[in-house]
Amino acid sequence: MSKSSAPPPPFEPEFVAGLKAIFEERIAFNQVLGLKIERLQADGVVGRIAMKPELVGHFAYNRIHGGVISAGLDAMGGLAVMAAIGARHMDEEPLQRLHRFAKLGTIDLRIDYLRPGIGSHFELRAEVLRLGSRVATTRMEFLGPDGKLMSAGAAAYIVS
Repeated sequence: MSKSSAPPPPFEPEFVAGLKAIFEERIAFNQVLGLKIERLQADGVVGRIAMKPELVGHFAYNRIHGGVISAGLDAMGGLAVMAAIGARHMDEEPLQRLHRFAKLGTIDLRIDYLRPGIGSHFELRAEVLRLGSRVATTRMEFLGPDGKLMSAGAAAYIVS
């Protein structure tokens, strides 16, 4: 997380509700994944996916599909960028900031699968390493129920 002296100001409830609605409801694929926002702050975001039969990639081990891990981490990286953009423009009204995400898109994604994805639920974390005027760079983690790192990711997103 960032090493600034003062913590970033919290987002307004209206901004958080709007971003949750976009992320959890309007992005239909996030619904398929069952991806939910647990924490939304300017310096990082946390999400959760509960294991369900539709997400199994290896039936003999009840292992989560690698595509679910990849898509979940990509989504969380994008959410971290949205939070960072929202924090950068705190002088704007919450609804005005929510319209800044229209051009956001993944331009590069790398996932390292470190351990088999087996568990009842998973935690996904993401933070922005650099938010430029055109490109944002992120780092993501996919953790098992015991907090053990199962997959790690890095991504770049176009922001303008």
